[in-house]
Amino acid sequence: MYPFKFQPILKERLWGGTKLKDVLNKPIENDITGESWELSTVKGDVSVIANGNLAGTSLQELIASNPEGVLGKSVFERFGTDFPILIKFIDAKKDLSIQLHPNDELAKKRHDSFGKTEMWYVMDADQDANLIVGFNKDVAKEEYAKSIENDSLVDLLHYESVKEGDTFFINTGKIHAIGAGVLLAEIQQTSDVTYRVFDFNRKDKNGNLRELHTELALDAIDYEKKDDFKVSYANESDTVNSMVDCPYFKTNFLELSQDLNQDVSQRDSFTIYMCVGGSVAVQNDFGTATIQKGETVLVPSNCNTIRLKTSGAKLLEVTI
Repeated sequence: MYPFKFQPILKERLWGGTKLKDVLNKPIENDITGESWELSTVKGDVSVIANGNLAGTSLQELIASNPEGVLGKSVFERFGTDFPILIKFIDAKKDLSIQLHPNDELAKKRHDSFGKTEMWYVMDADQDANLIVGFNKDVAKEEYAKSIENDSLVDLLHYESVKEGDTFFINTGKIHAIGAGVLLAEIQQTSDVTYRVFDFNRKDKNGNLRELHTELALDAIDYEKKDDFKVSYANESDTVNSMVDCPYFKTNFLELSQDLNQDVSQRDSFTIYMCVGGSVAVQNDFGTATIQKGETVLVPSNCNTIRLKTSGAKLLEVTI
């Protein structure tokens, strides 16, 4: 139960680029790679251990071998052997489609899935890059439906300029899109349920328009204008700064200039570190794994101390 690194699961996307290779050193072989799934048990895309004597073992197999030891007792009781979150790096060379995600109730009813609450941490952004997050005013369902019919949806949306370090929390139901020129880390519930509502009339490599989910989205959207998406967080060096604390995950920001020891004996959850700058050796009671910018490590629950050994690193720390 040493700290585990996993083979990245790389995804070609219509809107993808090369920053996953150029900035994060991912082994991509084309210029339209949009996502690197770092930790996943989504069916068909299950992460595989890349380091140590369990290399080649899937995350699902690891959990099955010792559910409470990997996940934590309370996490196992809540989610069973399903890994409850999905971790990604995303490179948007072009604008993503405008989309939203259903809540747990709708997702369970329609897709037998969890909903998809997520957060974004911006790692790199071109000048004038932005995100779409929510509406720019309260919108009636009828007004929204009309905007879909006449291709004027973008006139109702809120655009937010972004820079490195900006962090956003995306509730279920909130309409959103990652804009061109943004590289970010994404933390989300384990779900691949997305309702795409507008795609700028783009065509895929076969010349086809991508599927839209217009009718499914109507009852899933939050039509209110809300300024609840930008996350404010302290950035004190060499300590743990809380970013997001929601029912599905907790995320902290750590900017370290020296080693940090953490007592996690009462945590009762796995711990994930996404390295968003520098490098760090992550050590628990059973071993060590070194990660650099663009890499992720999973520390199982059954340890008492996590030691972070570094002379300079920025980390996102994720637990349940």
